[in-house]
Amino acid sequence: MRRWTRKTVVVLVMLAVFAGGAYAQQKIGVVDSQGVLEKSTEGKKVMARLQQKDSENQTKIANLDEEMRKLQTKMNTQRLTLTNDALQQLSSDLEKKQTDRKRFAEDSMREMQELTARLFQRIQNELLPIIEQIGKDKGLEIILDLARSGAIYFNPAIEITDDVVQRYDASKAANQ
Repeated sequence: MRRWTRKTVVVLVMLAVFAGGAYAQQKIGVVDSQGVLEKSTEGKKVMARLQQKDSENQTKIANLDEEMRKLQTKMNTQRLTLTNDALQQLSSDLEKKQTDRKRFAEDSMREMQELTARLFQRIQNELLPIIEQIGKDKGLEIILDLARSGAIYFNPAIEITDDVVQRYDASKAANQ
């Protein structure tokens, strides 16, 4: 239902643009939230932090995979020389490593999703007043987020992404 509502809003805005002609186009702004994230200093910091966390998680998973591979190799190469108890212990250790890896992968994925949502929400909360002020300064009636609107075409003259990036960076620099 939520997705249908967004589509309806986009269709109504597009109808208003076509019905209102040039006047409506002058009152609409477009911001590319993905572009703000990629171009702004704070967005770059957030992306670097997420990439670093993901890299750490992948390294940990690779280490667990290597430990499991070593245990599997040991079981395969020493199967004939190990006692049943030793073989069962290796098998048990391997199962434990597999469970640990699965749990770590699930936990790290969930943590990454939560961290991503938290960081993006923080940036969005910081950007909203900036976008609203730019809208007021430019006399815009509505500002669409290009990343979420489903827009196929827009006149580049109505895009305010660079203005948002500049003001966002300036606001973060002033707070430091």
